Amino acid sequence: MNRKLPPLNALKTFVSAAKHLNFTKAAEELFVTQAAVSHQIKLLEDFLGLALFYRRNRILELTDVGLQYFEDIQPLLDQIIIATAQAKRTRTRQVLTISVPQTFGIHWLVPRLNDFHQQYPDIEVRIKGVDQDEGKLGKEIDVAIYYGSGHWENLEAIRLAEARIIILASELFIKEHNIQTPEDLIGKPLLHSNTHNKWKRMKEHLKLNGLDAESGTVFSHSFMVLQAAMHQQGVAISNSLLAQHEIEEGHLVELFSTDLYDQKAFYVVYPPQMEKVEKIHHFVEWIMDEMKSELID
Repeated sequence: MNRKLPPLNALKTFVSAAKHLNFTKAAEELFVTQAAVSHQIKLLEDFLGLALFYRRNRILELTDVGLQYFEDIQPLLDQIIIATAQAKRTRTRQVLTISVPQTFGIHWLVPRLNDFHQQYPDIEVRIKGVDQDEGKLGKEIDVAIYYGSGHWENLEAIRLAEARIIILASELFIKEHNIQTPEDLIGKPLLHSNTHNKWKRMKEHLKLNGLDAESGTVFSHSFMVLQAAMHQQGVAISNSLLAQHEIEEGHLVELFSTDLYDQKAFYVVYPPQMEKVEKIHHFVEWIMDEMKSELID
């Protein structure tokens, strides 16, 4: 042991006694007896070779050296407490890596992540944006959001919500092109994500025989479709979950509310054996609650 350092318990006891100028109150704060406080103070004084306290008319006071020592030692002990707490947080902090389609991440997950951070401050979230799922999770991924049919080998898949396919445009575009009925879509520029399939289904659903469902620009990501619609480039079609933020913000307007539902859905997926891992359990529970609360609203 390094004999240049005084005993830590003696230092703690000294700081408490110096703060209260009362051995009884120091004992109560430290959950020890008054005799134990007196013993620790005696140990520290013997170690230093000088008196730290003196009594004057039954009042406990610090000596000049004791006062200076208290002023020097107290902030150091406080720093030890802070450093210890930080070390414990580092030890308990968990890293959760989430793989998510870019559009879902941008328009749904990221705007809501602050709520997850507030509920679980010890879980550090890392988001990995991907173009599409590969049906399997990389070793570095804990949990993912997939868009599809819900059947992926060796993965637990929980559907987040059933979503409609909706038609969207900016208010300015609607006004300038005088779109009032589904028939007014005929001849207008259509915006597609990856394929023409959603517009083909919508054409059939609305019985718009004159609509060319294969015309217009095709984008690789849904967020590009929404951005193009916001910039008056045409009429978009989208999964309602992905467009929710833009509708709420007033950037886009839903046209002709329909009951056509997406054949695919978003799922939260993870390896079955990881179900009871705390960080994964918390995220799955949180995202399901978020979805339910929005459906109720």
